[in-house]
Amino acid sequence: MSTLTYPEVGATRLRPLPEGYNHLHHRAPVGRGRAAFEAAGAAVTEWRMHRAAGAGVEASAARAAPGVTVKVSAGIRRLRVTVPCEVVWTAYERDRTGFAYGTLAGHPERGEESFLVELADDGTVWFTVTAFSRPAGWYARLAGPLVPMAQHWYARRLTAVLRRTASAA
Repeated sequence: MSTLTYPEVGATRLRPLPEGYNHLHHRAPVGRGRAAFEAAGAAVTEWRMHRAAGAGVEASAARAAPGVTVKVSAGIRRLRVTVPCEVVWTAYERDRTGFAYGTLAGHPERGEESFLVELADDGTVWFTVTAFSRPAGWYARLAGPLVPMAQHWYARRLTAVLRRTASAA
């Protein structure tokens, strides 16, 4: 059994985000209509969004569910970093699909990140990334302000992936 490395499990769903962490909130439209929503939601919960953004993903299940462990990796060769996480909550609802994972031992950060796709009443499909994190490893502390900048960049990259996914639906 894995052990999450932070006490505020589920805070990306319940709000407010806990103090003492860097916060990320990124929200952007990615498409319109039910088909776009379903395509984007499946890409998020079946790990395809991360893979299409260039990350490696090893998951203990084909689809996000509480307790599923995930190793996400990025970088090249010796500079490749693999970060272990565990899914802490999911949303499989009529107009809301997504999940959050929390950090496990060996992750350079402590915290949680959620990826949520929502279908608004006007037909707009929104993608939201919400996270709270703080350095856990020496190299994350050394990177300082570069880590939040990288998180914002990655959220925008995921948004671009979902826009392509939703427009193909």
